[in-house]
Amino acid sequence: MDRLLLRPSEAAELLGLSRSKVYALLAAGELPAVKIGNSTRVPVVELRAWLAARSRDLEGVVIGEGAKNG
Repeated sequence: MDRLLLRPSEAAELLGLSRSKVYALLAAGELPAVKIGNSTRVPVVELRAWLAARSRDLEGVVIGEGAKNG
């Protein structure tokens, strides 16, 4: 059975971000999370939706072109 929840460090690894960046996103309420007791977990389904939404926000952006976007 696939896991439904990830630890923040696992989410960071999947996203290619540092653990501290993921914790900052969680603290700011930008990354979806659930609290179970003292534990914070990131739901896999919501993480995928969060990433998809950000990917749509980047449509048309040319990577590596610096200030030429926009």
